[in-house]
Formats: sequence, C-alpha cells, structure tokens
Amino acid sequence: MSNRVALIGAGAMGSAIGTRLAETGNHLVVFDLDPQKVQALVDKGAKAAATAADAASASDYVILSLNSPAIVRRAVFGEAGVAAGAKPGTLIIDMSSIDPDATKQLAADASERDLRWVDSPLSGGAPKALVGQLTLMAGGTAEDVADAHAVLQHVASNYTHMGPVGSGQTTKLINQVLCGLGFLAVAEATQLALDAGVDAAKIPQALKGGRADSAILQEYMPRFVAKDYRRTGRIDNMVKDLNGAQDLARRTNTAMPLTAICAEVHRMLTAAGLGGEDQAALMEFFRGPNKENLQ
Repeated sequence: MSNRVALIGAGAMGSAIGTRLAETGNHLVVFDLDPQKVQALVDKGAKAAATAADAASASDYVILSLNSPAIVRRAVFGEAGVAAGAKPGTLIIDMSSIDPDATKQLAADASERDLRWVDSPLSGGAPKALVGQLTLMAGGTAEDVADAHAVLQHVASNYTHMGPVGSGQTTKLINQVLCGLGFLAVAEATQLALDAGVDAAKIPQALKGGRADSAILQEYMPRFVAKDYRRTGRIDNMVKDLNGAQDLARRTNTAMPLTAICAEVHRMLTAAGLGGEDQAALMEFFRGPNKENLQ
C-alpha cells in the first residue's frame, strides 16, 4: 500500500524529494507558491493542490521543505495552511533546516491541534535525494520517528533518531559546521595546489583513503578546479545555517573560532552577489582579479 504524502515546498531540494517519492510509488500531492515547480512534479506523477490545506487533507504525512521558521509557520498555521486541512494525528515531517528552538515551539503548537511533528533535516543534497541516499537526523518521539521512516526510507539510506523534537535540527547545525569548514578547507587547498603548479585534479585520487579524504574532497576539488558552479546548494543557505550554529554557540557558551571565520567568508561572498551560487563558487574568494598574473 502506497503512502499518502503531501509535499509543501518544491524548490531544488523539495523537487528532488518529491521526484524520488513519486518514482517509488507514493501517492504524492504537492503545493508550492510557484506553479511551474508544482507542474514539474505533476509531470512525474504527483497531483497538484491549490493550497497547503488541500494537500494535507488528502494525506497521512506532510513533508515540509522550506527555508525559514517564519515560512514553516506560515505554511502550517497560516491561512489555508496545513493545520487547516490536516486530519487529527497527521504526521508533519519537517525536512527544512531551521532553528531548534523554533522547531520545538512549532511542534508544541502542532500538538495543540492534535498533529504530530518530526524534525528530519538532511545532508546529501538533491543528488542524494534522487537516488534515495540522503542522510537524515530525526527528532521526535520514538513512535513518530519510526512512523516517519515509512516515507523517509524511500529517500534516505542513513536515518538516525537523535532524541526529542529539535534534536534533528541541532544535529543538522553540527553537520553544517563540518560541511562549511570542509568546503572552505578544500577550496583553500585547491588554490594552493594551483598556485604551486600541482595538478589539483589528481589530488582527490592521490589522497583517497587517507586521513585527509572526504566526500567533499572527492566531489568538490574537481569542481573547484574546473569552475563547475552548477547549483546543488546555495552559499546564502550556508550563511543561514552557520548563523544558526553561532546562535546556538552563544546560548551554550561554546567557542567556535573557525566557524566564525567560515561564516564571514560566506557572508562576504553573499554581499558580493554570489549568495545564490553553489558552494563551488567559494573559489572566487581565493581567485583575485590579477591572480593569473602572480605566478
């Protein structure tokens, strides 16, 4: 029996999640403010909904893939939102990356309306979603997290219950600290290799299996070298997540000097108009206008 799933938010990430859910036999209903994004999923077998409430009324699970706590709140509790159409006991699975404290309040407000909540942010991006290999970190009750897996098993190969509501979002912030630092370190090392005359394209293979190896090294150093800036993520989304990590660090009095530097680099690139670009555009931080003449 296929799962009845509503997807609220069909951006780059939501579209990939929706594509995978449709391809794996789930009954998918989609709502997004952009009709073209909805149509792209309709073409793959989903059904369109006029409102988030309509999408939720036809579903047992509601997946959110949105950009901020304010947008999540509006999508769930605003006019014609999820809460207006969902039947009691509907499980909301928030795959957005948002603040843990905001998540706890959203879940509490949902509970007052007899709606369940699991925060399940992701790592792996759209490419991994399309092949069902996302890494998901989930927060919620053990029962709800297990129930969410009935749907999320189609998009994830690694699914971990981290604790109560909000724990998934906290784990995602830690993930983003590691990713942000990793992207920046690989970009910096790539530029050093280029400046020193080493064939940087060979470095991932040379270091494969060693302590310096990582998924970011293997995927992104070749892209840094080639200036392959195709979008699988956004620099300004990393700014949002690193801001969240720094906010959490202030609340917990945790020293994070490297994260502060990483966040500033991402903010500088965003201020320079590169916020909408992929992490591959980090190379622009190291590549000055006269860089080619400095050899």
